[in-house]
Amino acid sequence: MIVDNAKVMSKGQITLPKDIREQLHLGVGDRVTLICENNRVVLMNSALYALKEFQDAMQGETARVGLKSDEDVVDLIMQMRHEEER
Repeated sequence: MIVDNAKVMSKGQITLPKDIREQLHLGVGDRVTLICENNRVVLMNSALYALKEFQDAMQGETARVGLKSDEDVVDLIMQMRHEEER
């Protein structure tokens, strides 16, 4: 866990400390997502947050469509490609 402080400037901007930028794998131009809950703010790398949201949304979908193995996934992809070629 990293605990650090940042000063809020006149336009509401802060500078993220280097250790935190490194921990979140943030570089120049990267975007962050801020989640405010119960007087706390969680800051996440936006790309990783989007991936997590997608994974959560897809939870259980393989079972729902009957995919039980890697072979089932490959078979489905081949079937979809074959249908697309028609």
